[in-house]
Amino acid sequence: MDIPARALFGLFGMFRRSSRSPENSSFGAFHRHSYNRIVPKAKDLESRLQRTEQQLQLFQKVSRLMVRELSLQQVLQGIVSLTVEFTQCDSCLVYLLDNEELVLCASNTPHPSTIGKVRLKLNEGLTGWVARERRLLSISREAYKDARFKTFGELPEDSFEAFLSAPVIARNRVVGVVNVQHRMPHQHTGSEMEVLSTMGEQVGCVLVLARMAPTAVESANHVELVMSSGPIRPH
Repeated sequence: MDIPARALFGLFGMFRRSSRSPENSSFGAFHRHSYNRIVPKAKDLESRLQRTEQQLQLFQKVSRLMVRELSLQQVLQGIVSLTVEFTQCDSCLVYLLDNEELVLCASNTPHPSTIGKVRLKLNEGLTGWVARERRLLSISREAYKDARFKTFGELPEDSFEAFLSAPVIARNRVVGVVNVQHRMPHQHTGSEMEVLSTMGEQVGCVLVLARMAPTAVESANHVELVMSSGPIRPH
């Protein structure tokens, strides 16, 4: 049997009045509580997705640097600039191994007189420790108070608070170190640590590619290179 429209409106009005009554206030409170829980989670998820997208864009830009015809110094400076942009750090330094010493080869800060001049042994400083131990190192504040820290009078980074460092890896060998530093205390995120570790690996690939002349790449028989390395075995 059809219910008259007047009766439906009456029932709706009763529902609205009852939902406002004190005994039904818990219903609204439940929805407010759910909203207050869901919205922050949604915003956090959105922030994570945005950061992941930025991370992907960073790696794409580095890959494009690697395949262009640029000098090794230009590629390293490009990687340093991209790292600074992503981490919002105050300093990014790249040290490369020269026999048993680490040599400063690239930097975002304007001290060109130190490029190629600042050297430290593998048993010196936080940077030497990272190369020697082949491990990521993160210090959020007062890095200069760490027992492993080594002071360089010519570098302003000596007084910076936060220190993040990763080894540069080429063909499973440590060939350098990349450092990111903040003037003020900074809690490094998992994303920043992951990015710097990957940057260290990408710098290693750049160094390997730099040893090959463009003519060698053009004349190489890449199929033969793959096949001569042995049979491909499924994992």
